Amino acid sequence: MRILLLAGAFNSLTQRAYAELADRGHHLGVELVTRGTPLAALVPRHAPDLIVAPMLTTAVPREVWSAWPCLIVHPGPLGDRGPSSVDWAVHLGAERWGVTVLQANDEMDAGDVWATVECPVPEVGKSDLYRNEIADAAIEALLTAVARFACGTHRPQPQHALPASRLPGRPRPPLRQADRRIDWSTDPTETVLRTLRAADSRPGVRDELLGGTWFLHGGHPEGALTGHPGELLATRHGALCRATVDGAVWIPELRPARAPGEPTPVKLPATLALGDRLPPLPEVPAPLETGDGPATWTDIRYHEDGPAGFLRFAFPGGAMSTDHCRRLLAAYRYACTRPTTVLVLGGQRDFFSNGIHLNVIEADADPAAESWANINAIDDLVRAVLTTTDRVVIAALGGNAAAGGAMLAFAADEVWCRSAAVLNPHYRLMGLYGSEYWTYTLPRRVGAETAAALMARALPVTAAHGQRLGLVDRIVDCAAQEFPDHTGRLARRLAQSPGIHARIATKKADRDGAEARRPLAAYRADELARMRRTFEDPDAPYHALRRAFVRKEPATGTPEHLNAGPGYGGSTARAVG
Repeated sequence: MRILLLAGAFNSLTQRAYAELADRGHHLGVELVTRGTPLAALVPRHAPDLIVAPMLTTAVPREVWSAWPCLIVHPGPLGDRGPSSVDWAVHLGAERWGVTVLQANDEMDAGDVWATVECPVPEVGKSDLYRNEIADAAIEALLTAVARFACGTHRPQPQHALPASRLPGRPRPPLRQADRRIDWSTDPTETVLRTLRAADSRPGVRDELLGGTWFLHGGHPEGALTGHPGELLATRHGALCRATVDGAVWIPELRPARAPGEPTPVKLPATLALGDRLPPLPEVPAPLETGDGPATWTDIRYHEDGPAGFLRFAFPGGAMSTDHCRRLLAAYRYACTRPTTVLVLGGQRDFFSNGIHLNVIEADADPAAESWANINAIDDLVRAVLTTTDRVVIAALGGNAAAGGAMLAFAADEVWCRSAAVLNPHYRLMGLYGSEYWTYTLPRRVGAETAAALMARALPVTAAHGQRLGLVDRIVDCAAQEFPDHTGRLARRLAQSPGIHARIATKKADRDGAEARRPLAAYRADELARMRRTFEDPDAPYHALRRAFVRKEPATGTPEHLNAGPGYGGSTARAVG
């Protein structure tokens, strides 16, 4: 079918819907929608058989939904209505939630039901939940609804005809800052964590701190440190530890309130955001191997299970600053001193990596210099992976990876993806040529022609499509919560396999041969020469694109690459395979 996607942004769910539908042979168009988008004039140009709205915050006009069938993906259970559905799920501590696909009509979220799917709600942040359990349920419901529409005989159920006992959800108002307020003098840790997690990426929790108004982003429990409720206790790798009435929480990121007439402030690691306001606090590092001590938060952990080592990491939004890269490199080098035959890099739920940290770069006094430092730091990490010849390295992607983060994964000997992961192996949309040794690793996996197509066309790729192309070696079909255990079992089995030492010996010979043909340093020098010219050119598109991205400037239209003609916009597999 010809399917038109309407979305407020080409976000993780929109990308996954696009890629999953393209994998099934549908011909896709996209329109990114703001309140001023003239949809009634734009939709006829696509001549769609069906319209799908995977993530839309504005109403579809009557002229559109009355002329074309239009399915709305609502991230709430049957009967739920309102714009803050996932926020409420986390804020209320719900154990189960769901996604409902509705037909658009005059009343928001009240249309006839084409499909609904339930899902669990683990104790994670809203954005993590949205990208994983909610997205899994959304894609299952969407594919069911599209199949039902295609058959031509299915009739959706009117919500008003369903008895109340069959409606697990109910209409809810927007979750406002007044609802999110934390009372540090009375709220226990559990309440504080739920409040923080329900607003982790956007909008944050508005709070007063050190004489200013800030939005707090993200929250993790601390099991040992305590203090006077609301007191700042310590720092760790850019995060702040703040006391509650019965414990403490770690807050990774802060964003200052916007002053009248000022541009949208940038969300940053908490200590960097506070700058000179930060009082003297102890930096309390967590051991790399945390063992059985008190529960605490850290963004990098290492543990072993027999002959397999596991280097887990999780950075907010998947962004890796210069500091993140250097600390992860130090941890990787430590892991390589251990007597293991298999090393798993990643293996957490949610993002693997999205490459360099654009927010930290944007906030720096010299963005060009910080861009250069950040790209070199991640290149150092990728080089360490590429030159590891005494063990097998697995990149385990429980969630999405993009740009340099995808290239970090491709540097490993094998790439294992959760079936729901979406890959964006390109840089063009940020105005960059790219580095991270992609000119070596990408052609090595998929060939020069497909590597060039992936880079030029800049489309999301499902894990299944990635496996067909050669980007992915193994797909792990499991729930997000189960991914660490699944990859752990697979890694132990590989480490204990009889041919593992022969494979390691072959790997070393292959690397030596490749180095003799063209040194890795030559790939890096060519890539970085192009990157440096971009970084140092104040008129290069990268700077404006970065600024628009980190300051959440609304799109002025739909990027051309999303509607590049039927030979390309139809099937991603045909386009780059």
